[in-house]
Amino acid sequence: MASYDFSNDVLFEIFSRADLKTMKKCRVLSKECKDLTYESTFMRLHSQRISTMVGYLLQCSKNFGYSWRHRLSSNFVSIANSGLEPKLTPKFLSFLPEPVQIVATVNEGLVLCSTRLHGENRFYICKPSTQQWELIPAPNPRFYRSKISMLVLGSNPLRFKIVGLSDSIDDKHSESDSESDLDSEYPDKEVNHRVVSDENFWHCEIFDSKSWEWKQSEDLKLTYRDFFRKRQGVSACGGLHWLIFNREQDKDIVLSFDGNKEEWTMASLPNSLRRKEYWDQIALVSCEGNLGLVNIDFKTKMVDVWVLNYEHIWIRKHTMNLIKERYLTRFHSFYGADTLVMKDMWSVYFYNFKTQKFDRVTADNQDIDAAYFIQTDFESVQLKPE
Repeated sequence: MASYDFSNDVLFEIFSRADLKTMKKCRVLSKECKDLTYESTFMRLHSQRISTMVGYLLQCSKNFGYSWRHRLSSNFVSIANSGLEPKLTPKFLSFLPEPVQIVATVNEGLVLCSTRLHGENRFYICKPSTQQWELIPAPNPRFYRSKISMLVLGSNPLRFKIVGLSDSIDDKHSESDSESDLDSEYPDKEVNHRVVSDENFWHCEIFDSKSWEWKQSEDLKLTYRDFFRKRQGVSACGGLHWLIFNREQDKDIVLSFDGNKEEWTMASLPNSLRRKEYWDQIALVSCEGNLGLVNIDFKTKMVDVWVLNYEHIWIRKHTMNLIKERYLTRFHSFYGADTLVMKDMWSVYFYNFKTQKFDRVTADNQDIDAAYFIQTDFESVQLKPE
């Protein structure tokens, strides 16, 4: 069989004309193919040629004169449009039957939302690009889930799981309590929870779209010295991952949930990846399909990006200097291989550290509470099995 050595320009043209599912499969061909498809220039051209949706879903709010159900809004922002400036699409989830709060998303374009009615949370799963949605059965009402994340295990047929962690039983929360506890990024502190003994058990529930029901899993056993950092769980490599800080040992720990085995593992970060000062920022991210970690030194304005390889070794991937005027914004995630996304309470910033181009997006005089990356097509999916 003849072999062909395609240049990057040829591969760029081929991959940018492939549908989204095919393009993602091409990433396993080689490291070069994978790196190419994560470049922001490729993502922009691919979105225009194939008509995909790639960008950030923003959870916004107005801080005056409204109950939480009426002051929340969801907007979508993309830098993959035909224009030179980011494009903001307001009221992105208005097709749902009632106002909702975004709880979690996955890159495949699925969005998990919640709303509170008569003291109980209701959950919706939806695909905004096709405006499909389904109501998910209510989980056990005895538990208040302070951590909820989602991952996709397969696309044909579609299968996803939702993992809910709770540290309280029979707890009655007001509407304002439920709003602030559902993974808002501000304030950026550890989550406080009750101290019962040296061991602290987190109740775990799992929703499997295959059976379309919740089930109780084994409790997650931590200690009262372990604190979740205030960030959404990161979906990568078939699992969910959280960053935990142990105050007694003064170290950060990666807590991982295997989506197939439904098992928990914990691994300490190497000393070289630890924060040097309290005000430095450390965060888990999804980096080109792998689990990544960002460490920002606010004294030197330097950003180190590490990636966990298949041998479970942390490898330094990037080192870069923050723009001086923007060092007070909080790092959020990677849009692509060359673009950082940062945010504060009023704006989202796209920074291409190769071209040093900086784009800022505001949300029409609204606070931006959270931002979620999605990349999806416009094909209908079967959210609920028959």
